[in-house]
Amino acid sequence: MSRIPDLGRRGGGWVFLQSILFVAVAAMRLTGVRWPHADRAYLLAAGLALVVAGIALFAAARVVLGRAFTPFPRPRENGGFRDGGPYRVVRHPIYAAVLLIAVGYALARAPLAFVPTALLAIVFDLKARREEAWLAERYPEYDGYRRRTSRFLPFLY
Repeated sequence: MSRIPDLGRRGGGWVFLQSILFVAVAAMRLTGVRWPHADRAYLLAAGLALVVAGIALFAAARVVLGRAFTPFPRPRENGGFRDGGPYRVVRHPIYAAVLLIAVGYALARAPLAFVPTALLAIVFDLKARREEAWLAERYPEYDGYRRRTSRFLPFLY
């Protein structure tokens, strides 16, 4: 059993926390803090590349999940175990995709967005641990998958 709290029967508290942080990331643009003018074009290009990569990764992972997709960490009753597509490389490609988008946004438009993005990474890490405990309870093959697959970053974490 995981020591990470459930935060609700389906883990709704985790979804609430991440939603607050999504809004915080977007709101950092309203602070008026910008990158130095000389660096903006490069950071904009790098940030947009990360946003596009994040959207592509999200879409690919979403397609693989199909009807099993849920924002909640507790898997759907009729979801089924998935380890194809981007799930061959990382266990949580949707969380990785959202973090890529948030980092890209911070680079492109709002340097202060790195603060809620870092908090979002922590929330996703904890939410993923809670989710993995539930997945291991439901799918016997999950433990082997967990041992051979990185959580967010291929071959690193």
